[in-house]
Amino acid sequence: MSTKKIKKSKLYIIDAVIFAVAVLLDRLAKLYAIKSLKDRPAVPIVSGILEFQYLENKGAAFGLLKGQKSFIILVGIIVILACLYVLVKSPGKKKYISCHVLLSLILAGAVGNLCDRILYDYVVDFIYFSFIKFPIFNIADIFITVATAVLVLLLLFYYKEDDLNFLRFMEKRLRDID
Repeated sequence: MSTKKIKKSKLYIIDAVIFAVAVLLDRLAKLYAIKSLKDRPAVPIVSGILEFQYLENKGAAFGLLKGQKSFIILVGIIVILACLYVLVKSPGKKKYISCHVLLSLILAGAVGNLCDRILYDYVVDFIYFSFIKFPIFNIADIFITVATAVLVLLLLFYYKEDDLNFLRFMEKRLRDID
């Protein structure tokens, strides 16, 4: 495992670039969906497998929690703050670059969907796997889902317990109180 140091400023630049590109891709894709797909029939991309189909999702993932806008926004803000906290607190070592990339993608996805909720009162979804009847989703959802899955794998199989000591803020504060 690499313990080489890297400047935190370089990690933040990586974070900012990934975040900006991911948010831009998400926004452009959603604008395309609004302009080209809204009030129109589904557009087959790969016949019987993948299509673009416009949906205004007023719930969370897979349409859950419909009518719970305030709660969904609060959860989104908590996810954003948690990602920012970990990005700022993580050590400046090369082995944390993958963590930074993944958290930047999760952050971008959360911000992209939060922007939709604030701007439109719903999230624009448009990607549909028709062969498995999977719920319609968007680019931000892909960033969140894939990055979270890979991050979980890294936490389980790559990072050791000591690698995550920087996250033990409450434990240290409680000891300081005693």
